[in-house]
Amino acid sequence: MELRIGHLSTMYHTSFILMGTNWLEKAGIKPEWKLFGGGPAIIRAFENHELDIGYIGLPPAMIGIDHGLRIKCIAGGHVEGTVMIATPEFMTLEECKNDRTLFLKQFKGYSIACPPGGSIHDVIIRNYIKEEGLETDIYVLNYDWADMIPEAIADGEIKVAVGTPSLAIVAKGYCDTKIVIPPEKLWPDNPSYGIVTTSEMIENSPDTLLKFIEFHENACEFIRQNTEEASRLVAGTIGIIDADFVNDMYKVSPKYSAGISEKYISSTMRFVDVLNELGYISKKLGEKDIFNLRFVEELRL
Repeated sequence: MELRIGHLSTMYHTSFILMGTNWLEKAGIKPEWKLFGGGPAIIRAFENHELDIGYIGLPPAMIGIDHGLRIKCIAGGHVEGTVMIATPEFMTLEECKNDRTLFLKQFKGYSIACPPGGSIHDVIIRNYIKEEGLETDIYVLNYDWADMIPEAIADGEIKVAVGTPSLAIVAKGYCDTKIVIPPEKLWPDNPSYGIVTTSEMIENSPDTLLKFIEFHENACEFIRQNTEEASRLVAGTIGIIDADFVNDMYKVSPKYSAGISEKYISSTMRFVDVLNELGYISKKLGEKDIFNLRFVEELRL
């Protein structure tokens, strides 16, 4: 069966493991990989009936569901995939003795670069700023393609950004930035990405979805158990980076699993009120609006 899969340039997603192997093809699945700049663009592709499966942070998926899109998260993938980076002159949260207000005030008058509006990174940083009452003092500058952010830092346009572990490693090598808030401190257990599909696929192609999730979990386990080998595979698949880069990226945020844990769900549900307060969704979504657990339960993940 052909499977149209939307993915991002995010290197720690299992998409790059599955692209670099023939696991899906051997199982009779013919993948058609489609690259997007961010989660909101994947949601638009679902709306246009261009995708069967998407690798996506849960907040963009929740926005799509609120707008009437018939999609569900059927597997996890990774948690805590948002980090905050800055140029060397700024203090880390730890150096500020974990005082969130003191830490954030050093960025008054600056723009924080961020992936697209409505992405999980966007929601996390806007909520962080809002909680500290600094909405009028700190501006969030969204980029349609997160890959443009390191160049903006190198050009002196930006001094602080939020994004993926990949961004953190690229910017460290390219512009001498550092991580000022590690992933686990920004939003613990946040659903940095999951596997989302349409209700039509769940109804009509459950066997194919089950196979895909099984290989997705195999890829997650490969990353967890054979990190160096996985790094070499991903580097070879992408072709413009080396294995050391990928290995460093995996270490920034090492929680990979296709399972949907209670913590994954409860962290996702925390986003409901935040998305509502920020004006991204118009109603309170329930757990069953977002998740379909039949596949991870069948696979006992």
